[in-house]
Amino acid sequence: MSTRKTHYRLAAAQIQCALADVACNFETHHRVIEEARHREVDVLVFPELSLTGYDLGTRVPEVAMDRDDPRLLQLADAAGDMLTVVGFVERCGRGEYANAMACLCEGRIVAVHRKVNLCTYGGHEEGKHFGKGQALTVADADGLTCGVMICADLWNPGLAHAAMLERPDVMLAPVNAATGMVDGDFDDEGNWLICLKFYAMMYATPMVMAHRYGAEGDAWFWGGSCIVGVDGKVLARAEDGETLVSAEIDTDEIAAARFAMPTHRDADTPLIASLMAQRLERERRG
Repeated sequence: MSTRKTHYRLAAAQIQCALADVACNFETHHRVIEEARHREVDVLVFPELSLTGYDLGTRVPEVAMDRDDPRLLQLADAAGDMLTVVGFVERCGRGEYANAMACLCEGRIVAVHRKVNLCTYGGHEEGKHFGKGQALTVADADGLTCGVMICADLWNPGLAHAAMLERPDVMLAPVNAATGMVDGDFDDEGNWLICLKFYAMMYATPMVMAHRYGAEGDAWFWGGSCIVGVDGKVLARAEDGETLVSAEIDTDEIAAARFAMPTHRDADTPLIASLMAQRLERERRG
């Protein structure tokens, strides 16, 4: 008689990335994957664009990969049965690229998420170089379903709601959020934690945020990688520097929290869709 697995170890890789140096970043990924497997991690998340660095500008084409690139497959082999999510620039067509996360397991690319809500405000210029994703993504990790949303995807509440209604057991959030990239007094670190806690509590869905630590040109990535539980409490949070932070979750606790707070069950998608359709019609009419 098989035993139902309920406990999973989640981990976030807080690393520094060498800008446009895929070979260097590839070695870092191998090292961290080996450490995570030694710790018996079930799901490992790297930061956004972890294989390339962030501020690529016109270098996007030179670091781009097909989704079946041999280097990604090598990392998938190294991952074994641990679902591993890595950031890369995906070549989508001739001259077209996406900010993407590859979900790797047992030698295969099991899913790819393309960033939907591109940042083209403040110091961000993603919309100049990347095409927008058009789909939600869920990957399986030995019976644990994992949603993937890249950084600003989570700052579009409608998109986050749609992703949560896919009912992932956990949401994986790879991030690149440098201090001062958004105008005004926006506190990236503090507001990110509020964002993660809100979604975790509202949808009874643990959140895994993997962020960089260190400088890239004039930008400073502040780390703060963390895992937030179903009650919105931080289960684990990284100290400053490059590190691997992990925590264990229990799917029975997720079930109990969703029974107590039935956000998914009571979402009333037909009503929301109707209200949105009315809104679209008003906009069409001007």
